[in-house]
Amino acid sequence: MLSFDDDAPAPALPPRAPRTPETIRAQVLGGILSREPVHDIDVEKEAAPDNFHRVRLEDKRVINGSADVNQLVPFKYRWAWEKYLAGCANHWMPQEINMQRDIELWKNPNGLTDDERLIVKRNLGFFVTADSLAANNIVLGTYRHISAPECRQYLLRQAFEEAIHTHAYQYIVESLGLDEGEIFNAYHEIKSIRDKDEFLIPFINTLTDPAFKTGTPEADQELLKSLIVFACIMEGLFFYVGFVQILAMGRQNKMTGSSEQYQYILRDESMHCNFGIDLINTIKLENPHLWTNEFKAEITELMRKGVELEYKYAEDTMPRGVLGLNAPMFKEYLRFIANRRCQQIGLDPIFDKADNPFPWMAEMIDLKKEKNFFETRVTEYQTGGALSWD
Repeated sequence: MLSFDDDAPAPALPPRAPRTPETIRAQVLGGILSREPVHDIDVEKEAAPDNFHRVRLEDKRVINGSADVNQLVPFKYRWAWEKYLAGCANHWMPQEINMQRDIELWKNPNGLTDDERLIVKRNLGFFVTADSLAANNIVLGTYRHISAPECRQYLLRQAFEEAIHTHAYQYIVESLGLDEGEIFNAYHEIKSIRDKDEFLIPFINTLTDPAFKTGTPEADQELLKSLIVFACIMEGLFFYVGFVQILAMGRQNKMTGSSEQYQYILRDESMHCNFGIDLINTIKLENPHLWTNEFKAEITELMRKGVELEYKYAEDTMPRGVLGLNAPMFKEYLRFIANRRCQQIGLDPIFDKADNPFPWMAEMIDLKKEKNFFETRVTEYQTGGALSWD
């Protein structure tokens, strides 16, 4: 029974439990010490176990690291932190973009041709699933196997951006009043879309498998292969036919709201691709034994397969010339991009004399602004979204 009398005896305290460095450290970090005062505890001496030391730069590694992943600093991979900051400065939301002109154009029976409408539907049908796959790959797979906290910080931002992209495509579908069942099930029902997704899914499943663990050369190569497919083929190749098509519409003053959203998405994806390439090259530097001739040959063949699948998608979405574009133009374009991706990760170009047939795209999708590994910092990205306090 409680007593508030001044001279009442103090309640008896329970017997003091023996202190160990581990229990005291847990209590201090959790903020839940026993009833005894904390001022008599020498945390420096008592909280730190014998084998404890602060994280040093040399302790950090992108994969298979032993340093505490909860300690962001000191920075070793500052390029990842700078990309995180740039991503935050580039923040946007789909609802900020006015879709009224798109809605009026879509509802006008003479506003778009059947071929133009097919392009819009095929684009949305692929992307609504692709960015969902990308988010799942990051959250359920890649993040778990990366042991550098700077890189994890960017991956968290990237996962959020993938969610924004899926939101943007849903916002376009809803604004235009499209059949949601048709669009969201296209990856089951449209062969050219299904083939691309089926190519990607095994590599995503590798990383998301709870039983998969890095630490052996074989497992580390599987991780590296999945990261290359994700950054260089999925985000660095499979998105580009669709981007060209919708941005070409915007250049002709058609679907301007959708085109503006695609431009924001492109800016994000350009950063994602650059981050992935830097991540791949860092893993190569720290683990040179993984970059064997056999492995390089396997990656080259995967790039060839990616070009083939994306070109089939171009043929499916553009059975006839439209918007000043036609499918054969994309064969050269995809080869051009594939060569660049190969060079960015240290492979020889695959295709001879591949040029960019869409010079106007170089500025819109930042191909000229993409940085090779450890080049100078990207400064071209918009920073107007950064907070400013009065």
